Amino acid sequence: MYDEIFAKEDPAKNNPRFWDELFLMKVNLEYLETKLESVDGEEVQRIQDNINSLFHHCVQALGEEHQIKVVNALQTLCALFRGVHQKNKSTSGFDIINMLMGFDKAEQRMKDLMERLDSLLCGDGSESLKSLCLKLLLCLVTVTDNISQNTILEYVMINSIFEAILQILSDVSSRGQHGYDAVVLLALLVNYRKYESVNPYIVKLSIVDDEPTLDGMGMVVHHALTEYNRQYKDKEEENQGGFFSTLTSMVGSMFIADADEKLSVQTNEAILLALYEAVHLNRNFITVLAQSHPEIDIPTTPTTPTPMTPTSPLGTAPPSLDMMNNPELPLDPNLGTSNLLITFLKYASIVMQDTKDEHRLNSARLCLIILTCIAEDQYADAFLHDDNMNFRVNLHRMPMRHRKKPVDKNMPSRPLVCAVLDLMVEFIVTHMMKEFPMDLYLRCVQIIHKLLCYQKKCRIRLHYTWRELWSALINLLKFLLSNETTLLGKHNIFHLALLVVNLFNMFITYGDTFLPTSNSYDELYYEIVRMHQVFDNLYCMVLRVSTNMGQWKEPASKVTHALVNVRAIVNHFNPKIESYAAVNHISQLSEEQVLEVVKTNYDTLTLKLQDGLDQFERYSEQPKEAAFFKELVRSISLNVRKNVSLNTMSQDVLLKEFSTIS
Repeated sequence: MYDEIFAKEDPAKNNPRFWDELFLMKVNLEYLETKLESVDGEEVQRIQDNINSLFHHCVQALGEEHQIKVVNALQTLCALFRGVHQKNKSTSGFDIINMLMGFDKAEQRMKDLMERLDSLLCGDGSESLKSLCLKLLLCLVTVTDNISQNTILEYVMINSIFEAILQILSDVSSRGQHGYDAVVLLALLVNYRKYESVNPYIVKLSIVDDEPTLDGMGMVVHHALTEYNRQYKDKEEENQGGFFSTLTSMVGSMFIADADEKLSVQTNEAILLALYEAVHLNRNFITVLAQSHPEIDIPTTPTTPTPMTPTSPLGTAPPSLDMMNNPELPLDPNLGTSNLLITFLKYASIVMQDTKDEHRLNSARLCLIILTCIAEDQYADAFLHDDNMNFRVNLHRMPMRHRKKPVDKNMPSRPLVCAVLDLMVEFIVTHMMKEFPMDLYLRCVQIIHKLLCYQKKCRIRLHYTWRELWSALINLLKFLLSNETTLLGKHNIFHLALLVVNLFNMFITYGDTFLPTSNSYDELYYEIVRMHQVFDNLYCMVLRVSTNMGQWKEPASKVTHALVNVRAIVNHFNPKIESYAAVNHISQLSEEQVLEVVKTNYDTLTLKLQDGLDQFERYSEQPKEAAFFKELVRSISLNVRKNVSLNTMSQDVLLKEFSTIS
């Protein structure tokens, strides 16, 4: 029958029931796609009417009561979209829309198709059919590598299925079965020509204020990330047991790098992109981040078998159904509570450990962009710093030779901002390496700055071990100094140094408004004086560079000016400490003694007031991040396409389900 479609004659000419019979037969996806790919230029013109007719009859069949016909029509459409696009890769001599539908009829055909899909998604029909409709839409959105070059999507913009996606997310049972695909589809549609024209999906997503819908979206993301975290934890435990751990303890920690390799679980950028778009576009979604759910271990096997789910790579599969269907779980006092933000922070702590491969680097960058949006949102800041909302957040920490693995059991319950700061400190400490991820460091330091600005503005005295942060920042400066030549070949290290020095300036100038006690302020000065060598060396380096006529003259001189108060502190207290030691005949002062000198000599210290320390540039996606998102969406699109093509092949389950009905 396919061969008849690819012949010149109209296949229904001699057999009026041709199209009826076609959709009662099992689709041969592979044959149809290969056939479309192999058609050459002239043949295309010859059989175009038949292809148009096939497309038209597929859309017609979607309205049939006979479910088998609907299934076969949906799968045939998948093959058509894919086959024609594959064909178009090798020849650009014809237009896809014309080949599929004919220019003159395209608008009407696509309107009919989108309306039929919309009513199938919103109706109370079979779940498998809804699943297949979403697969078809995902197939349609991802047929081109760059979704913005997919002209057919113009019709998906005009005939919006946004409301259908929201309906799936707001309903508990449909969310359980289709939430994952719906969220990924929405994230991709939002990225269609987002910088070139008005994208209705962006406009609509930014004004959603319906609580069940936003909660539904949050829950889908929450469960997908929870599933990833669980898989990672399982792998980690698996690696710590047995022969491997015995060997490691015998040979020392030379195998740490290998252990990390084995722990790699494939990241899920599609879900992260959906989270980013929700946080970035919709102010109301911020409230969803803080909603508590009990912290549960998701069972590994779904209780209900899901038709059409392929074996997908770890971390990219939708979470199991029983979890998604049961959002109202009882709060067990023995279980910790969690929320989307905690789950996201744990996820970020895993993907940010290893940024060597491109996917993980992109994931880490996206995590930091999401945290940037959160850190500059007033409402998010309010709940991050809320003293009545305390949580234990066990972040994953990189195994390193010079530190012990932390014991999670003794973790105090603290406001969530502490976990965000811990994550930033952890990143700063663990990524000082030859392939220096400058972009990620800049983002980390800027997130810390935004949080400090909020604390200063609202006079929030956070009980946090600030010393760990100061020490991490000083070590970062030390690293920049000792690798100056290598790093300057690739990066403007003065920009990062300036941001770090200005964090210290924030503490020096405004610390009395947000540090928890006067002792913390003394400790800050103690730390600056103790590590004065680093600041001295930094000053010498930036002075040297700013007096030369090189490309770094200006950025280096900014650091010179920024160091004025740090140097005043060092130059003021060092002589006092030395004379105290001389008078009391002590060769090595203890920390208490140094602190004593600091406390008694504040009044004679003169500092300069620096402007703009508590100001920051707000995040904006365009133009700075546009190239990153374009590449990211391309990579997600390829991944989704791979999974959808696996998915649409599993026909037997569907045919079995519907042959009994018919």
